[in-house]
Amino acid sequence: MTEHETHPTAERDRSHEEAGQDRPQPAVGDQHAAQENGVQVSTDVTAAVAPEAAIPELVIISGMSGAGRSTAAKCLEDLGWFVVDNLPPALIPTMVELGARSQGNVARIAVVVDVRGRRFFDNLRESLADLDTRGVTRRIVFLESSDEALVRRFESVRRPHPLQGDGRIVDGIAAERELLRELRGDADLVIDTSSLNVHELRAKMDAQFAGEEEPELRATVMSFGFKYGLPVDADLVADMRFLPNPHWVPELRPYSGLNEEVAAYVFNQPGAKEFLDRYAELLRLIAAGYRREGKRYVTIAIGCTGGKHRSVAMSEKLAARLAAEGVETVIVHRDMGRE
Repeated sequence: MTEHETHPTAERDRSHEEAGQDRPQPAVGDQHAAQENGVQVSTDVTAAVAPEAAIPELVIISGMSGAGRSTAAKCLEDLGWFVVDNLPPALIPTMVELGARSQGNVARIAVVVDVRGRRFFDNLRESLADLDTRGVTRRIVFLESSDEALVRRFESVRRPHPLQGDGRIVDGIAAERELLRELRGDADLVIDTSSLNVHELRAKMDAQFAGEEEPELRATVMSFGFKYGLPVDADLVADMRFLPNPHWVPELRPYSGLNEEVAAYVFNQPGAKEFLDRYAELLRLIAAGYRREGKRYVTIAIGCTGGKHRSVAMSEKLAARLAAEGVETVIVHRDMGRE
C-alpha cells in the first residue's frame, strides 16, 4: 500500500505562520522530546493541543513479518481511517498531536509499526507509556502466524526475513517472535492468519472495525479440531471431548454440528446442557472483568476431535447465549469441512 509521509515540524511551522504568531518556545518540563533519525520533535500531546481539541482514536497495527500487517492496514484505510505505514514509534505521539489539531478531519488514526531491533522496540514501549500517561485511548492489533506459514510465504515471494541476517528464514522468525513477545501480550486483538487468505483477513478486520459505534465487548466463538492444532489466538479454550462423538453414529457421521439432529444428539448427552449453562455463567463473570480492564475483544475456542460435530454444536449454542446478553458475537468454524 502507499506509504504516507508525515512532516510534523513543518506542519507546526505553517500553523503558527497562518495564525500570525511566532513559534512558541516550550517551558522546561513541558516538552517531551524524541530523537529519531537525527531530528528532534516535540511529542507533548497535551501541551501542544488546545484543551477543546478532540484526540483521535488510535490503533497500532503490529505483528510478525508476513502475517498480513499491510492487508490489515489497507482494510482500515478503506474504512476511512488515516493510515501511516512504517512510522517510527517515537513519532506516534506527534501523529496523535497533528490529528488532534485537524479540527475533526482526522478522527481515527492507524499506525503500522514493525520491530527491526531492540532500540526500535524500546522506542515503541516508551511511546505507548507516554500515550497512556496522557490519557490517549489506543488499541493494539497483533497479526500472528505459525512458523510454517511464514516460511512458506517468504519462500513464495523469494524474499529474506528482515531479521534473518546471514542465517535462515526460521532464524529471523525466531528473533522477531522473541522481540515481539511483550507487545503480543499487551495486544487488545490477536489475529492468527496461518490459515486465512486475504479476503478472510479483511472480513475479520471488517467485523471488528466496520461498526460506527464501538460495542462494549466483541466475542469470536471458534470451533476447532484438536487434531489440527490449538488456535494460537484463543483467549479461552474448552474441550468437548468429554461428550460422546457423533462420528461413531453412522446416520449422523456425514453431517456437522449445524444439523439439528446432530445438535440434538450432542445436547441429549449427560453433562452437555450443564456445561453450557455453567460455562455461560463463567463467561459472564469473565466478560465483566474484561470490560473493567478495557479489553474489547475475546476469542473463545471450543474444541473436539475433528472440529465437525460437538464443538460446532456447542459453539452455536454458546454464541447465541452471548448475543442474547448483549455481546456482539462472531462465529467461526475453523476446521469444519477439512475432513
